[in-house]
Amino acid sequence: MPTSTAWKPQTEAWWDDVWSSPMAPEWDESDVHNVILCALLYNDIWCAETARDRKEAAAEYRLQRKDLGLTPYDRRRLEWTIEQADDAKDRGRQRRERVRSQTAITPATDPRSVLRAVT
Repeated sequence: MPTSTAWKPQTEAWWDDVWSSPMAPEWDESDVHNVILCALLYNDIWCAETARDRKEAAAEYRLQRKDLGLTPYDRRRLEWTIEQADDAKDRGRQRRERVRSQTAITPATDPRSVLRAVT
């Protein structure tokens, strides 16, 4: 990731996700510039101080990400398919586990402990 910008943690996570995605191998060297532009725009969304600035950054980000195949519709439009290889599945599973562990809220006691069998 380029270092001349103060990157938000959300953008750093986006960068890691994008480069570990199944689309990354489809890109050639000329696409790297568009990935950097998308990172800047994505970062602008999180740095925006007003709703208007955030909306403008998000709109431009949506336009730019199309060429990178970052949404299911864009991949379909580009006629790209994601192979269902084991390593792609493993990366998805690891990503989901990482998100779950970051957002997991565990109650102090198991709410199921008050349940009793009715006879």
